[in-house]
Amino acid sequence: MSTTNLNCIDLSLPQPLTNVSIVKQSCLDCGFFYVINHGISQEFMDEVFRQSKKLFELPMTEKMKLLKNEKHRGYTPLFDEVLDPENQIHGDYKEGYYIGREVAEDDPDANQPFFGPNVWPDSDLLPGWRQTMEKYDTQALEVGRAVARIIALALDLDANFFDKPEILGKPISLLRLLHYEAQVSDPSKGIFGAGAHSDFGLLTLLATDDVVSLQICKDKDARPQRWEYVPSLKGAFIVNLGDMLERWSNGVFKSTLHRVIGNGQERYSIAYFVEPGHDCVVECLPTCQSETIPPKFPSVRYGAYLSQRYKDSHADRSSYKTQ
Repeated sequence: MSTTNLNCIDLSLPQPLTNVSIVKQSCLDCGFFYVINHGISQEFMDEVFRQSKKLFELPMTEKMKLLKNEKHRGYTPLFDEVLDPENQIHGDYKEGYYIGREVAEDDPDANQPFFGPNVWPDSDLLPGWRQTMEKYDTQALEVGRAVARIIALALDLDANFFDKPEILGKPISLLRLLHYEAQVSDPSKGIFGAGAHSDFGLLTLLATDDVVSLQICKDKDARPQRWEYVPSLKGAFIVNLGDMLERWSNGVFKSTLHRVIGNGQERYSIAYFVEPGHDCVVECLPTCQSETIPPKFPSVRYGAYLSQRYKDSHADRSSYKTQ
């Protein structure tokens, strides 16, 4: 299996035009690129990974007390998610933990899907865990906004286009901790760490350990599909575009298929999904249509769209069994 070479942008550069050019080419080619010098220290990233590992090392009885609720906050056990039902014999060989933007129960927004209080492990069980994850959530969102500004410029929009109140002013953005067992995937038998899929939202920031298991397929219509490994890059985020950006850009920018193929090594990763707000209406951007190139996708309200995508890919709580 071959390895791909992704472009890399540096958020510390004083002049953004170089990054804009690199991002535009990456989004046209494959929708994946690296981001370095993003402002989150390596020391803190290491701490987030340590705290994530502590959570997944808890006994199953403790983790099941933190089971994902209807707001998609909390623990998801092995096989909870089926991302490629046509090719998987059962769900993904991974367990996860969702953390969203913290919203109090009495907040008017708490009745929205994906908004509300988080599910937190007891502080006596995992001291400092909540504080670490809340700090990371705040910092990762700022990185996401910075990348979104570069993407806006690459689409010939105002740099602050995605900073509008209804888009990233009050985003759904979700942090997901992931743990893959030391399992060997076998695509020919429908066994995957994570099945082939594209992400749902605007963009994803992925932090990984040094176990290389992520693969991308740059041309999803090719037969047979050609899969390439994405190398880990110390201190960098792997950024990929989501389906909403493909819709916004009228298919100009790509939301690329990717999957995780286990190689027998335990693996940890941290995904941060930068999602628009519930009431954001996603429709073709003016810079991506013309009289000869009409919109390809109907407009959608993001909250309803995302709720349906999660319903389609995740197990219902009633299907869980105490382990």
